[in-house]
Parts: sequence; structure tokens; C-alpha cells
Amino acid sequence: MRLNPTFRWAVYSTLAVLVITGAAWLAADALKSGDGREVWQSIAANLLMIHGGASMAMLLLLGALFPLHMRRGWLSNRNRLSGSVIATSNALLIATAFALYYSGSDALRAWTSYAHIGVGLALPILAAVHILLGRRSRLV
Repeated sequence: MRLNPTFRWAVYSTLAVLVITGAAWLAADALKSGDGREVWQSIAANLLMIHGGASMAMLLLLGALFPLHMRRGWLSNRNRLSGSVIATSNALLIATAFALYYSGSDALRAWTSYAHIGVGLALPILAAVHILLGRRSRLV
């Protein structure tokens, strides 16, 4: 189920902002314990704010993807496995983001942080596979 080009651009660009700000935050967070600690702390905080704003935009886009893309793809029996992996990955990212923001437990926070980072870094690869499989299935 091919997306409208404007909507597709919105999904891809929001995903790119999320991946870039998430990866950049990882680097800034690691550097905030060395020289220039206050600068890196400020950069990390700003990246996290941008990441959070982009995640809100992605939540809206995911909500629109259900009737426009996911449901139609599921009913037409196309790309179900990779689509299910993408949907599950996004659900995990939402759940772990919620836990990171609201959890009071250090043990839970550490676990959810690793899970969020791992799934977040894997998502662009999973999305690329989903897109390639979808394009290939249209050629058949």
C-alpha cells in the first residue's frame, strides 16, 4: 500500500529526526562527563527536547498509518511479517519512552533505556527492509 508522497516524506523525515537526535544524544550524554561538561549537558538536553517533539509528531503519523496503510496492507495480505515487526518495534519504543519518562525505578529505567536505544537504532534498518520488501511485492 503505497503512501501519498507528502505523507511518506513526513514519515521518513520524522523517523530521520528521531534517529539522528537519538544517536546524537547518546554521543552527547557520553561526553558530558568529560571536558566541557556543561556544554555537553546543554546539548544533550536540547537534543532530548527535539527528540521528544519529533516523537509526538511520529505518534500522530502512526495513528494515521493505521487506517491508511497498515489496515489496507493487512487486508491485502501484503508485507505482513515486516509490517508486524515495524508495528511491534514502534509499540516497544512508545512503551519504553513512557517508562523512561515516568518510571521512578532505577532498575527499570536502566533496562528500558537499553531496550529503547536498541530498538531505536534498529528501526531504520527494519523500516528499510519493510520498504524494499513492499516495493518488491509490487513488482510481482
